[in-house]
Amino acid sequence: MFHVVFYHPEIPGNTGNAIRMAAGSGTALHLVEPLGFSVDDAKLRRAGLDYHDRAALHVHPDLDDVWAALRPQRVYAFTSAAERSYETVAYQPGDVLMFGPESVGLPSEILSADYVVPVRIPMLPGNRSLNLANSAAIAVYEAWRQQGFAMP
Repeated sequence: MFHVVFYHPEIPGNTGNAIRMAAGSGTALHLVEPLGFSVDDAKLRRAGLDYHDRAALHVHPDLDDVWAALRPQRVYAFTSAAERSYETVAYQPGDVLMFGPESVGLPSEILSADYVVPVRIPMLPGNRSLNLANSAAIAVYEAWRQQGFAMP
């Protein structure tokens, strides 16, 4: 189906919520170290409830390891600085939906890479960003909707 990449996530509750979303949608969740928490963190477990065993969760030591494992054709990097809106993309199974750390977002070297297409989720002026788990859910469900909610 789709791959969600959290690059250096910082807040265990956000990742726990994303684990639930991944389990419910059939997406794979990839975490790129360093993480701001342990995958055994109680807050992560509480937010993910009993969905940990239903989610495809992968922890990678660095971004190169993610790319070696996935060999993606298309990577969409979610950033409030992008011009293109996320709903204008024609998503395909196997696409990577990438998100940066909660405090700073994705670094410019990732956003400017040749293989990355920056996209944004619209929001009212004056807002800096949306919650990480909510943003991932918005993106995943739009991509999955375009596939007719096909089962993975």
